[in-house]
Amino acid sequence: MSDRFDLIVIGAGPGGYVAAIRAAQLGKKTALVESEPRLGGTCLRVGCIPSKALLESSELFEKAVHSFADRGIRIDGSLQVDLPQMMKHKESVIETLDGGISGLLRKNKVQVFTGRGSLRPNGVVSVNSGETSQQIQGDRILIATGSVPSSLPGIELDGDRVGTSTEALSWPEVPEHLVVIGGGVIGLELGTVWKRLGAKVTILEYLPRILPGIDEQVAAEARKIFSAQGLEFRTGTKVTSVVGNRNDATVTIEGADSIVCDRVLVAVGRRPCIDSLGLDAVGVETDQRGFVRVSASYQTTVRGIYAIGDVIGGAMLAHKAEEEGIACVERMFTGFGHINYEVIPAVVYTEPEIAAAGETEDSLKAAGRKYRAGKFAFAANGRARAGGHTDGFVKILADAETDRILGVHIIGTHAGELIHEVAVAMNFGASSEDLARCCHAHPTLSEAVKEAAMAVDKRAIHS
Repeated sequence: MSDRFDLIVIGAGPGGYVAAIRAAQLGKKTALVESEPRLGGTCLRVGCIPSKALLESSELFEKAVHSFADRGIRIDGSLQVDLPQMMKHKESVIETLDGGISGLLRKNKVQVFTGRGSLRPNGVVSVNSGETSQQIQGDRILIATGSVPSSLPGIELDGDRVGTSTEALSWPEVPEHLVVIGGGVIGLELGTVWKRLGAKVTILEYLPRILPGIDEQVAAEARKIFSAQGLEFRTGTKVTSVVGNRNDATVTIEGADSIVCDRVLVAVGRRPCIDSLGLDAVGVETDQRGFVRVSASYQTTVRGIYAIGDVIGGAMLAHKAEEEGIACVERMFTGFGHINYEVIPAVVYTEPEIAAAGETEDSLKAAGRKYRAGKFAFAANGRARAGGHTDGFVKILADAETDRILGVHIIGTHAGELIHEVAVAMNFGASSEDLARCCHAHPTLSEAVKEAAMAVDKRAIHS
């Protein structure tokens, strides 16, 4: 058996590798176990990063086709999608960031073990690479194995005609007709990519609206905008089966005609990745949905074994896992680590982007909390107008008595960057008045945030 470690982290995604680095910074001998040859987890390999690379590339193509002429930029000849080159760029981004993570782990003297980690009694982790197996031992173990795509009964995932986001990031050609099952973040982002590149995209959502969990007004605006872009939405739709054939796939819908299409993307959420971890062997308990049960300090039902990120539930976001990794390790070794779960931003990287943090109007009404709302449209913002990005708005929710900011919801270009001004303000307990009285540079998109804060008190200047 190898030398004993202060901490063994299982899973090298955003939560795991960040936790390992933080432990090493605190002077702890740390091991990191990863089953894949590339580090970074789902986020880097088949999630956040590759999808953003394709979103960026496809948006450039769409703008060149539809928007450049309006700006006085003429392109003689036809524009074509070079999909292999687009995929090559995506892979280059992944490879570069993977190398960066490897370098950080070396710099911090974190020992990496490649293989599938499984728990054994007495702080032992078995690392099986298929060809070899070894055991390492740690005073503490941190589970950070993330999540994998979910499916539905009656859907046969074949990895070709019928697949998940993993396959949809690497299709060799643009499908003529793509059916997306699920109107959430993943479905909208990848549906947008393939629509921009020329596919007909039909999004089927079981609920009566898209983007569940997002502010209802924002979701309604998003549907209107994305429909104008060419995405077809069918809400209140129950898919009963999907079967892939050699050249197409058939989607069967309850109470409606079946759809025959080229490819199907199943984007109905994610489930915790706990298979082969050996939780039962050491007594780590999970809830009814398979998420690992943890205490406020992220300790599982077994002393010395902890868990963070997607595997414990909550918002399945890379940055949430990172924050939990740091907080968990700091609590282990310093006695203190903190996360403000009330202010974790979430972003949908479509165009326009959608970003949110804090409470929604529905959650505040359900809690019986009185609030005031301020809203400002990007159509009245000079920078947005000059850039041709006039869709959407900023909405700020504040406590009716204290004026403390309770939530922010943005649909508009670069919403994923704009959200953080308000998130920082919320973390410091700021009021909408505090935000409204901060001087913002002109012309900037962030002026819309200031105007929304002013609108809480019904004194926005430009609306």
